[in-house]
Amino acid sequence: MASNKSVGVFSSASLAVEYVDSLLPENPLQEPFKNAWVYMLDNYTKFQIATWGSLIVHEAIYFLFSLPGFLFQFIPYMRKYKIQKDKPETFEGQWKCLKKILFNHFFIQLPLICGTYYFTEFFNIPYDWERMPRWYLTLARCLGCAVIEDTWHYFLHRLLHHKRIYKYIHKVHHEFQAPFGIEAEYAHPLETLILGTGFFIGIVLLCDHVILLWAWVTIRLLETIDVHSGYDIPLNPLNLIPFYTGARHHDFHHMNFIGNYASTFTWWDKLFGTDAQYHAYIEKSKKLGKKSD
Repeated sequence: MASNKSVGVFSSASLAVEYVDSLLPENPLQEPFKNAWVYMLDNYTKFQIATWGSLIVHEAIYFLFSLPGFLFQFIPYMRKYKIQKDKPETFEGQWKCLKKILFNHFFIQLPLICGTYYFTEFFNIPYDWERMPRWYLTLARCLGCAVIEDTWHYFLHRLLHHKRIYKYIHKVHHEFQAPFGIEAEYAHPLETLILGTGFFIGIVLLCDHVILLWAWVTIRLLETIDVHSGYDIPLNPLNLIPFYTGARHHDFHHMNFIGNYASTFTWWDKLFGTDAQYHAYIEKSKKLGKKSD
């Protein structure tokens, strides 16, 4: 009975979204996107699309989303939004970070990306335009992937902070006490594999079209680069997402090393009390701010 009610709720929600979608004006980018997609299918093999296409999407999105944070350090006006103002970025640190990032991308992540084609073939994941899901269905599946990844990340990330193993793996990521955008994937190769598994679990469970691979990697990179940016930008649209962690939440994790283990949402930290030190710090900062006024 409960199962039937749940199905009814989801069906009603789906119909409501479809109705709202029908009222929206036609997307002017729809036709160019369709033409580009069909051109890609006509000129490249599935292996090329799944492998090299996925690599290009990952690299382009990663460095494009990291660019604003990189430029902020050269804009005096943006300094007031930097969370840890006493720890500015350095050329040496960023160069060290870039070298490890490129190593991880091409020697750890690329071999995993090469398996994408075989994954789509084994599970008969479609590539064609005709079976591409509507935008809201893809967005809903990305949300499901985010919830799954966040759960995996919280518990495995917390485990990597265990005193017996921290210095061997996760300590690499914490070399930068004040994070910056490009540092999001700066990690020990084993950490890349361990925490990266959470990204793929959602894909295995929810993927219904190859477009989900690219949509999910785009959303995940946007989120992780934002929380590692080191800047708390006002009117950041991501902060409108309910329970979103945000830059201050994760910045405190790098500054304090303990607590705030979640990647995207705050509920696991709240449920297990691992955000207590963070909230105490926020309250203390507010009191100090009032005294200085």
